[in-house]
Amino acid sequence: GPSPPVSPNLVNFTNMAEAEDYDFSSTDAGSADAVPIEAGQIRKGGFMVIKGRPCKVNEVSHSKTGKHGAAKCNFDCYDIFNNKKYQDMQPASAGCLQPIITRTEYTLVDIDAEDSFLTLMTEEGETREDLKLPTYPEGYGDDIQAKFDEGKQLILTVLKSMGEEQVIGDKEDTS
Repeated sequence: GPSPPVSPNLVNFTNMAEAEDYDFSSTDAGSADAVPIEAGQIRKGGFMVIKGRPCKVNEVSHSKTGKHGAAKCNFDCYDIFNNKKYQDMQPASAGCLQPIITRTEYTLVDIDAEDSFLTLMTEEGETREDLKLPTYPEGYGDDIQAKFDEGKQLILTVLKSMGEEQVIGDKEDTS
């Protein structure tokens, strides 16, 4: 029989060049920074990329723009790394990006007194020294430093998205 009609908003990238810029097929999923999503599919509590920043969606409101207008989505969002507020408005069918976000736990081995670089160890015993104490929220880096100076064994949670990484949590290793 005849093939069913293609739903127009599945292929309706507002700017086709943008869609082509992100060639997801050639890279394995683990290395992509973000995946395409329609604006109308993004929900409160979800994530979206605004101005190249990974953001958590705080509020979504939908508005019709008159008798023949397409539905518009209004987003109130916060940058997941610094809590900066962003607002965005997109047609419901617009192609947006959803950031890929990972969390990894590391054992804190050392903190460099000179430049605040952390020595972190994975569960497999590999170390990395390319992350600094967090500067957000204010005072949080000092908090980690103080616990470390007290001799506490800390496990740090590192959030990674869009090529950026930051320590967002710590807990004491009591094992």
